[in-house]
Amino acid sequence: MAILDDLERYYDGAPRAGGARTEDFGPLTLFVQTGGGWQYYARPVLAGGAPVTEADVRRVRERQRELQVPEAFEWVAETTPSMAAAAEAAGLHVHAHPLMGLDPDAAPPVPHPEVTLLGADHPLLCAAVTVPVLAFAAPGTALGEAGPAELASAMADAGAADRTAHVASRLADGRSGMAAAVRDGVVLASGMHNPVGPVAEVVAVATLPAARRQGLALGVTTALVADARARGAGTVFLSAGDEDVARVYARAGFRRVGTAMIAEPAAE
Repeated sequence: MAILDDLERYYDGAPRAGGARTEDFGPLTLFVQTGGGWQYYARPVLAGGAPVTEADVRRVRERQRELQVPEAFEWVAETTPSMAAAAEAAGLHVHAHPLMGLDPDAAPPVPHPEVTLLGADHPLLCAAVTVPVLAFAAPGTALGEAGPAELASAMADAGAADRTAHVASRLADGRSGMAAAVRDGVVLASGMHNPVGPVAEVVAVATLPAARRQGLALGVTTALVADARARGAGTVFLSAGDEDVARVYARAGFRRVGTAMIAEPAAE
């Protein structure tokens, strides 16, 4: 499938565009962030073909521990079928997520009236960056407890300012776009897209648990897709948390194209 080739190039190019350096371990590449911001992953080499073995994964894990970076691996199941067994044999927890690409022929959904794009200096940027912290702590689509009060508290936590500064720098130089659903001055949902060349990934779409089931995530996704297309992206994709979340994205025109895989140490 041609889109999977596009995604392989994206997964290899996005960390490089974000300032990461690389270390080679046979069929695996480790991306190491050299400045502030997001930590990256290890993944199969671009245009690789050699099977990944348990020993390959263990070598990378040892290096990740030396560098004190997350022992994280990401890949596409259909592109590197040997990786899952190797990661599990090396002691990692492996989980799969629907990998979805935007149908180029899909009619765009109607824009949501409460969703707007945010720039680097927007006064609600910290709130928009913090919403996913609360949302991903209670994954899924069910209603939850965390709402505006919890968001205000989380914005005061250590690290919120650093996360906001990092996202602001990406917005300022065009490496990311951000959208948020705002009601009465409160951010209820947010998300980003990260373009690299002609491909953009939609990431971190999240709704405050207390504000779920109102179509806000769909509205944010719609705005991100429109912004990515306006910037020239011919391929837009994302990874859904689970099948329920995938159904939300399907309403925005996304279709299943593969399986995104993540391996990491099991939670204690």
